[in-house]
Amino acid sequence: MSSRIGIITGGGDCPGLNAVIRAVVKAAAQRDWECVGILGGFDGLLEPARFRHLDYHEMDALLFVGGTVLGTANQGRFAAKTGDGQVNVIPKAILDEARESFHRLGLKALVVVGGDGSLTIAQQLFDHGIPLVGVPKTIDNDLEATDLTFGFDSAMAAATDALDRLRTTAESHRRVMVLELMGRHAGWIATSAGIAGGGDVVLIPEIPFTYDVVCQKIMERSHIGKHFTLVVVAEGAREEGHGETTTGKSAADRETRLGGIGTVVAEEIQRRTGKETRVCVLGHLQRGGAPTSFDRLICTRFGVCAVQLIADGKFGRMVALKGFNTVDVPIPEAIGHLRTVPPAGDLVKTARSLGISFGNA
Repeated sequence: MSSRIGIITGGGDCPGLNAVIRAVVKAAAQRDWECVGILGGFDGLLEPARFRHLDYHEMDALLFVGGTVLGTANQGRFAAKTGDGQVNVIPKAILDEARESFHRLGLKALVVVGGDGSLTIAQQLFDHGIPLVGVPKTIDNDLEATDLTFGFDSAMAAATDALDRLRTTAESHRRVMVLELMGRHAGWIATSAGIAGGGDVVLIPEIPFTYDVVCQKIMERSHIGKHFTLVVVAEGAREEGHGETTTGKSAADRETRLGGIGTVVAEEIQRRTGKETRVCVLGHLQRGGAPTSFDRLICTRFGVCAVQLIADGKFGRMVALKGFNTVDVPIPEAIGHLRTVPPAGDLVKTARSLGISFGNA
């Protein structure tokens, strides 16, 4: 059997992708396996195949470098989701071509690093006869079957740092500062950073809000001498009875691009309270830069575990974190249903106990 394995990074970029690549290559080298990186996401498998050999001697610097040296994509002929968010069935001809390319490259297996969309593609490739294992990646931390995905801790750290910086200017000028963070369907980043960064109001997709409650919290703070407020808003947050805020029409083969909720919230707060309100959109700053030490550790453990799964012939499975142990689960258990913040769960209860408002009664 071939001693060559391939690595694909798919979907959005995030801190830690390179650390996973490094771990896979170095762990494979201990078994005298060769590693090949597929370039530009899944489309790199299609003719003409785009790939590069990965020398484990060159991997050390990748531990603390953000992004992915292989490149990635969340669109193309392997698009995982259609415009309405439903799973896109990849045509058989494309799956056939990918399988032929897999064999032509002499691969034993693939390591697919990605989130819900990428692992949905991976499952279809596996069902079509390509042996592979998955590694869970998404800054949103919204993947089922694992307690944490890598990239989340780094994104939360960036958001927390932003709140630390906004607090000083908000307090100095007696302003309301609104920080818009990523989080289409899940408010893990907003809630976690809101707690860690001392937020006062946190608005997330899982809990529709009303402006009456948000503004009441702001005025209550003023009445006790706190003349500034930090409002954390996930991009998918929505006012009760309303839909998500978008930046424009959705393309036929892609999900609607969200954005602008921070500006909408800031304008409404200022109109209702008369308080000077400013908005900051952190955007892709959450995706860039070096991974935190925690993410570097998780990425390394995930990469090593992925190689072990291949060695054991346990294909069609995803590396996962349960407690603080790395385990493996069937990929179907991790996809198709996003893990969202439980409105009555421990994280929200913790925030409410600190006096943080979620904009609902």
